[in-house]
Amino acid sequence: MIHHIRQTFRKILLLGILTIFIFLGLVNLTSGKAFAAVTQLGNPPGEVIYRSQVKLDDQSGKVWQVVLFKQVNSGQSSNINLRLVGFPGSAELIHPQPLRITTNTGKNWQADDIFVDEAPAPTIGQYDFTEILPQLPLESLTLSLSISLPGNNFINISVPTHVVKEWQSLISTKEVKK
Repeated sequence: MIHHIRQTFRKILLLGILTIFIFLGLVNLTSGKAFAAVTQLGNPPGEVIYRSQVKLDDQSGKVWQVVLFKQVNSGQSSNINLRLVGFPGSAELIHPQPLRITTNTGKNWQADDIFVDEAPAPTIGQYDFTEILPQLPLESLTLSLSISLPGNNFINISVPTHVVKEWQSLISTKEVKK
């Protein structure tokens, strides 16, 4: 009898431990944090690309890859672009269409669409951030990226403060001599 009670108790304890591990695993999978890191890519001689890449959701829960990259060519001025790549099921973007950038304090900018004629895919947009990035305030802020769609609809992507700060770190990057 005591052996049967111990065995039942062990099964209940084991089930409880497994339930806790499953719950903790699901919490980690559904965490809404966005992580990004500036990386340096070496391309043809004299060209270096610095980029910050993160996955963010729009207002309807569709996932977008948001890549801010700075292209540095030796002897030439650098340019900074923001590329948005929609995952399957994302809305198709209209080109050319500017990207509207709004801070949580209400400041607005418009970034020109790089893909004037045709984008590599219907869910890809690329915008000139060369003049906009240095104008973003240095204090903590979040950004909203808005893209126009047909019928007065918009895609709105919220960019967290830590990603904006990472983007601002790209301003001071220079070509690394080899």
